[in-house]
Order: sequence, then structure tokens, then C-alpha cells
Amino acid sequence: MTNLRCESSCLYCILRVNFDLPHVVAIALKVDGIKHVRSDMFECVPNADAVFLMVEDKYEKLEFVRLMLDMMMMAHTSKGKERTLKQWEYVLGLFHPPLVINRMSSSSGIISTVIVIIMILLIMIVIGLSRRAAVIRNNSHLAEFLTTTMDKFLDDMAKEKPIRFTSQQLRTATDNFTNLLGSGGFGAVYKGVFNNETTVAVKVLNGTSDKRIEQQFMAEVGTIGRVHHFNLVRLYGFCFDRNLRALVYEYMMNGSLDKFLFGEKKMLLGFEKLHEIAIGTAKGIAYLHEECQHRIIHYDIKPGNILLDANFSPKVSDFGLAKLCNRENTHITMTGGRGTPGYAAPELWMPYPVTHKCDVYSFGMLLFEIIGRRRNLDTERPESQEWFPRWVWSNIENGGLGQLMEVCDIDEKNREMTERTIKIALWCVQYRPELRPSMSMVVKMLEGAVEITAPSNPFGHLLVETQIPSNSVSANTTWTDEPADSKSTMKNDEIEAAFTCA
Repeated sequence: MTNLRCESSCLYCILRVNFDLPHVVAIALKVDGIKHVRSDMFECVPNADAVFLMVEDKYEKLEFVRLMLDMMMMAHTSKGKERTLKQWEYVLGLFHPPLVINRMSSSSGIISTVIVIIMILLIMIVIGLSRRAAVIRNNSHLAEFLTTTMDKFLDDMAKEKPIRFTSQQLRTATDNFTNLLGSGGFGAVYKGVFNNETTVAVKVLNGTSDKRIEQQFMAEVGTIGRVHHFNLVRLYGFCFDRNLRALVYEYMMNGSLDKFLFGEKKMLLGFEKLHEIAIGTAKGIAYLHEECQHRIIHYDIKPGNILLDANFSPKVSDFGLAKLCNRENTHITMTGGRGTPGYAAPELWMPYPVTHKCDVYSFGMLLFEIIGRRRNLDTERPESQEWFPRWVWSNIENGGLGQLMEVCDIDEKNREMTERTIKIALWCVQYRPELRPSMSMVVKMLEGAVEITAPSNPFGHLLVETQIPSNSVSANTTWTDEPADSKSTMKNDEIEAAFTCA
């Protein structure tokens, strides 16, 4: 988006606004600063309710901007319905004055024409003011948040900041939060539908809307809203009212991955499709770690946070929430903001610095559950199989996958893919964060672009008081894809990672 500029030859600049429905509104701004609206500039589809906007000469630029922002957030039709703005842009054009008076006409004709024009303008002003007042009344608390200058407004739009919704809008869309999709450590998720038939998922966050953290909350939401990747759930907007903190996401038709791993739908997806889901998930996490302006650590990678669209393409959800939801807390608990037991990396339980490698560990645990289509911890299994990752390692250590493939119901044709995925999972869950690959390397591994060496025992620390023997890794191999700023997480002797990129 660019600033509105008018050439000296233009009499009017036309502001064209496009809504979700096929509906267009054009507002003419006169170059000399006098702002007009011409009814013949409206473009509407048949049977569509016209959205009317009136701006008087006496309005200051600030008032005009606020009015435009109000219309952006909530466009009212003559029937009192709402339309959500999808996109808007400036379109420059040349327009002649609404009416050219014939100087050769008689004095009486001129007077009559002027009277008619004045009456029409007065009617338009009254209608415009009444509609403007209605918009301001319905969005009085929203107006406090809206930008105060045209430059700031254009800057915000250019940065694609999420839309701020009112609590009433979300209550209406979700039928007063009656359609529960699920719940987790950060809050409950409800299905919602806006008037333009756009379906969304509304996550109502736990905690209170303390005004002291509002600015920080907005900053974090702005960061999340600017993160766009095919394998990340898109954030549409948010709500920060006295009694409601919520995030509005795109809706994922097929729900979360855990339903297809552990529930009644566990056999609906074959191993090949699950492998594709693993690759897409890895790409989404790699984007958060390595391609965002500021690295985002998820802290809670698990099947419940991997959502599937209509084509079963995976999208990582809830990224950025660990930081967002704990701004007002000085102490962050494991279940409240940093991981889920069974998926969380060991360093999250210990007084060590935490890096993005904790997400790599969680992804490895996710891979184990994709391989087995079972939860990693299942006390109803035979004792040797209760903790799936350890049982997988014992199979690898003994040099055979036959029993594992039989128990996991994996076809022989997928043996090579299974063995590769197991090796990747074992590398990801190494006890020492330095030994874990980056997520971009994990993507290459899953896609078969690199050769994978045999991993070391990731569970040796369980037998020797959290110490890994110094001879447990090769000293002459290195990770080749680590970012330049990547640093060792714990203050131990420097260990080079046991992997060679072919």
C-alpha cells in the first residue's frame, strides 16, 4: 500500500474499498482538501446493500481517517448487518465536478439549480452524519485503539497488522461461544462464522485483560500476525476487552493430527500421508526458527497443535503463545507455558538456558508417535513397549525392524522410509541439545536429500545420572547447516555433532 497522492492535473482522487462480498465503495477526495462523496461513484452488485459514507468539508484529516478505519473494521449496511473488510487500496483517477452549470442559462434556472443542489447536499450531510454517529457509538472502545494519524494508519496496513475485533463481534460469530472445538493449556477454542460466511477458530485465552499488559499484548499479536507460511495457521485478528482476550485464526476443517494418530480415525491416513504431514510440520517449525525476523520458539510441539486443512496439509498452531500468555507472569510453569510433559525437552525442566533446539526434541517425540500411531507412553502395552521411543531404540540397537513394523502395522514397501524416519527421530531427541539437528536439516533428512548416519543412544542419560559418555559421539563429524548465531545450550565440554551432510 502506498500513500494517497494526487497529480496536479487531477480534480479528484478516488478511494476504492473492496469487501469480502463482491461489493465496492469509491470515495472521492477533492485535491484542494475539500472532501466530497459522489453517489455515481458507488459500484454495487445487483441486490446488494449500498454502504454509504459522507465526509464534510469541516472535518479535519484525523476525523476522516478515523471514519475510514471504523468502516474498515465494520461496514454497516442499510439492514444493520456487518461486513468485514478484506482488502482496500487507493485508485487515482480524473473526475470532473459533479455538476457543470450552463452560464448561458437564465438567472431563474441557475437559482433553481443551486437550490436543488443545496438541498441534496444537506440531505447527504444529515445521512452521512447519522451513519457516522452510529458507527462511532458501536465502536467507541475500538476508536481508542485506532491510529491517530494517516501516516501511522498506512504504516500499520503495510505491516499487515491483525484486525481488532470487539467481544460482541466474537460472541455473535461463535453463537455466544457454544461450539467448542477443543481446549488446551492456553485456553479453549470455539468455531465461529462471520456474516460473510467466513469460518474461523476463536481461541479464548486464559487469564485477565489487564490494561498494564495491553501494549505488550498488542506487540506480540502484531508479531504473530505478520508470520505467514503455508504450514503455519494464519492469525486473522484478536480481541482485548475488559472481559475477553481472544485470537481469531483460520479454521482447519480436519482438526488436529492427534485424532488421526490415537482416535477412531487412526487408520484413515496411510504411512506415506503421515510422512508428508511430518515434512510439512518440519517446514513450518523451520520457518519459525530460521526465516522470521525474530526467531520464534514454539515450546509446545505435539500432535494436538498440528492442524490439518481440507487437503490434510499440516499447519502448526499456537506458535508465539508461550510468550504472549505469560507476559504478566514472572514464573512460567511447564504445563502453563513451556511444553507438555512427554514432548518437552529435558532442559526445560532444568536450570539451563533454552534454545530453539527444544522444539527439535518435541518434533522427534512427535515423529515417534507418527511411526507407531500410538502415544509414546502406554501402560496397557507389554512392559518392554510401554515407552515407545525406548523400545524403538532397542529394535535399532538389535539390528532389526521386523517386529516394530509388524506391531505398528507398516507395510514392507515403506521399510526404507520407516528406518529413515526412526533415525531422524532418534537424532532429534538426543539429550544434549548440541547433538540435535536444526529443523531445516530435519526437512532435508525427511525428504531424502542427505545421508543419515547411525544415531547414538539418546537415552543413555537415564542410566548414568544425566551424563553422556564422552565416547558416545563421533568427534570428527559436524552439523553443516547450523545458523551462525547458534550457541551451545549447556556449559559442558564442546562436543561436535555426530552427523555428516552428504
